[in-house]
Amino acid sequence: MDDRPASRVESTAAHIRDRVASRALARGARLPSVRELAEKLGVSKSTVVEAYDRLAAEGAVVARRGAGFFVAAAAEPRRLNAVAAAPEPAIDPSWINRQAMTASPDFLCPGAGWLPDSWVLDLGVQRALRHAARDDTHRRRQYDEPLGYAPLRRLFSLRLADRAVLVDPDQVIVTDSCSQALDLVCRFLLGPGDTVVVDDPCYFNFLSLLTACRANIVAVPMTPNGPEVETLARLFAEHRPRLYLTNAGLQNPTGATLSPAVAHRVLRLAEDHDVLILEDDTFGDFEPEPAIRLAGLDGLRRVVQVGSATKTVGAATRCGYIAARADWIAPLVDLKLATSMGNSATGAAMLHRVLTESNYRRHLDGLRRKAADAMGFTLAALRKRGLEPWIEPRAGIFVWARLPGEVAAADVARYCLTRKLLLAPGPAFSASDLGRGFLRFNVARSAEPRIYEVLDAAIAAAPRGEA
Repeated sequence: MDDRPASRVESTAAHIRDRVASRALARGARLPSVRELAEKLGVSKSTVVEAYDRLAAEGAVVARRGAGFFVAAAAEPRRLNAVAAAPEPAIDPSWINRQAMTASPDFLCPGAGWLPDSWVLDLGVQRALRHAARDDTHRRRQYDEPLGYAPLRRLFSLRLADRAVLVDPDQVIVTDSCSQALDLVCRFLLGPGDTVVVDDPCYFNFLSLLTACRANIVAVPMTPNGPEVETLARLFAEHRPRLYLTNAGLQNPTGATLSPAVAHRVLRLAEDHDVLILEDDTFGDFEPEPAIRLAGLDGLRRVVQVGSATKTVGAATRCGYIAARADWIAPLVDLKLATSMGNSATGAAMLHRVLTESNYRRHLDGLRRKAADAMGFTLAALRKRGLEPWIEPRAGIFVWARLPGEVAAADVARYCLTRKLLLAPGPAFSASDLGRGFLRFNVARSAEPRIYEVLDAAIAAAPRGEA
């Protein structure tokens, strides 16, 4: 009688099912031989044979005489929450974004990541749109050049130099957003199963994007000066990651700023462990004085920087960039063309005009002052209710605040949703349990008194559990 544990056969079958579900094994792909899989998983060949027979009975694989076993059916469409159950709406990043983008006027959104209408550069955008409609009719009708609008690439190069990132305009690729830039670089650098280290907490779209790329995500705790370097060293040694994905300048969601000492340690660790770094500089324009950039210290040898100039202009103006080493530019451009046939020529020309008009500089100065005033107001309002900011950010629009006592952010967010108040709870930003008691507030959207009335009621109604 066969006394092999049923769990060993099932775990072998589950390994193949997971590989098919994650698209690591495509339809029609040949499965590993019985010997190969037995050696890889540390099981007997008869266990693999029984697992393959079980999968064949389910219709998941087919056996071909003399050729082996092959994936039979088409894989299910890729889902961002395929591995685990989808989170509840109150803490699901995709759901939060959808609600913030479609909310009715009476729905308050201090959890949204962009500026309110009253803060954007609308007149400058209107002027640039009129010029775009009148000038350069060819540009309105045709694809942009593969790298993107040359005057905008030169401007991005100059703006990067202001942050000590020295890059030739031909090493800059224009994209339709920073999100597209992140997606292109991740597609270029990562394969299924590669490990990526992210900050904890981090921008929640990092987690969604890496899940879509079928990457393994490992988290390093953040400190007010950057990642916790001792933990980062251990993670690099243990997991041998392909990539470290982080923010430059002002970190999202905490507002933390990378210190020079930590930046040097991070680059040394990346060199020692052959790890690439993807640096997102989306919120750099909010800094009065630029902090250190990994891309500047590294000279774009193993660091790729992506960013945007539209957070300070308005959410509808979508444009971003990739700055990378020279030998990566051509394959990245090929990938951009393969996935989108290029970027919006009209949008790039319009943004160039907005950024070079004299009123943009005035707008930026005024925006930084407004953000500083709103930061002070929001910090005071949160502390009054027992929420403690993790740090006092030196600039930017985000505050990362801990709820009082043992209140869970998900409970507060769930309550507030029923009162037409959309928050950004910590679990959406965290690959571990570190964000459980935190909320991210956008200070540009946190002046309305009703926000704090509902927040007070939510905290009072929330159950107290283990922190």
